[in-house]
Amino acid sequence: MAESSTAGAGPVKVGVIADQTGPLSIMGLANANVARMVVGDINAKGGLLGRHVELILEDGATDDAVAAARAAKLVEDDHVDVVFGGIYSSTRQAIKAPVVTEGGTLYIYPEQYEGHESDPLIFCTGPVPAQQVDPFLPWLMRETGAKTFYLPSGDYIWPHVLNAHVRRVVTANGGTIVGEEYFLLDHVDYRSTVEKIAATGADVVFNTIVPPGLGPFFEQLHDSGFTSRGGQLVCTYFDENLLALFPAEQVEGLYGCLDYYQTAGDPFSKKLLDQYDALYPRGAKFTGGSACSGLYRGLRLWAVAVTEAGTLDEDEDEVVAALDHAELVEGPGGPAAMVPGEHHVRMNMYIAQARGGRFEIVENLGAIDPQEPLDETPVLTA
Repeated sequence: MAESSTAGAGPVKVGVIADQTGPLSIMGLANANVARMVVGDINAKGGLLGRHVELILEDGATDDAVAAARAAKLVEDDHVDVVFGGIYSSTRQAIKAPVVTEGGTLYIYPEQYEGHESDPLIFCTGPVPAQQVDPFLPWLMRETGAKTFYLPSGDYIWPHVLNAHVRRVVTANGGTIVGEEYFLLDHVDYRSTVEKIAATGADVVFNTIVPPGLGPFFEQLHDSGFTSRGGQLVCTYFDENLLALFPAEQVEGLYGCLDYYQTAGDPFSKKLLDQYDALYPRGAKFTGGSACSGLYRGLRLWAVAVTEAGTLDEDEDEVVAALDHAELVEGPGGPAAMVPGEHHVRMNMYIAQARGGRFEIVENLGAIDPQEPLDETPVLTA
């Protein structure tokens, strides 16, 4: 058990692991900014329980071994009260071992992911398949008439589990999966896959290829004329930071489904985006899904729980109990609440489409439950 930082009048210590270098740095840098912004806001209002909140920010470097080492440092050397961070699911598992399994420390994972994480000390504040795939794909099939889907994918846990979910929803709605392939993350030659997509006549490419291989795939798919022939490109994890990395013509028409987009029209979301842009006017943007919205939500929900508990006890019990039902009246994209007994968040979801280099919301799906019971048997983590 890690030594608690709650004794005496010392600071409350928050550890955040953000991929500030490596292939996911465009997202990780934004996550680091969000952590600084939220902790700064909390301290400006007196901290937590009358104590200053100290942010200890570590670079996960888009490398699981590095993330694990940084997580161990946060628990063993810095004695943090809570750890946030991780984007890839494999990074979550790398962080989980030293923080939760060995360190007995509360861990909040802020990224959209495949679901099924189940541990008393882990809370997840990003969307899961029941909030993305379940409402989105029936809408897409109804609105566009799409029936056939091709699934080019990264070869790790998130795409495998998400694709199983996609297959179930597509077939339940009268559609067909006409192709499913998996590639190493640094794979760059997708010519044969693009040829197969054309040969099958797939209506939809549901993509889970991720950086660094994503750029070559999108370029080769665009050059093949897929979208100009009327094909629909879908990437549920795509946010404004990723959109900005590609020529507008390569991502024109791309559909996504996230908990927040910058065009969300509610007053709080607009105010939050203005605050972020004023603090960080250049570079990584505040976005949904890629842990910005999830990290903001997680930090705020945790602060609510600490305030309700009135303590940061060594065993985390009171904070965990309060976090299990914590709510936010306002947040990016709208209100949010932990679903008791699930350690996942009910949140608003949106369907958006890339038009002229920006995302425009085309459907507000409203608040959707995660459907992630805590006692569910976890899936494989390889």
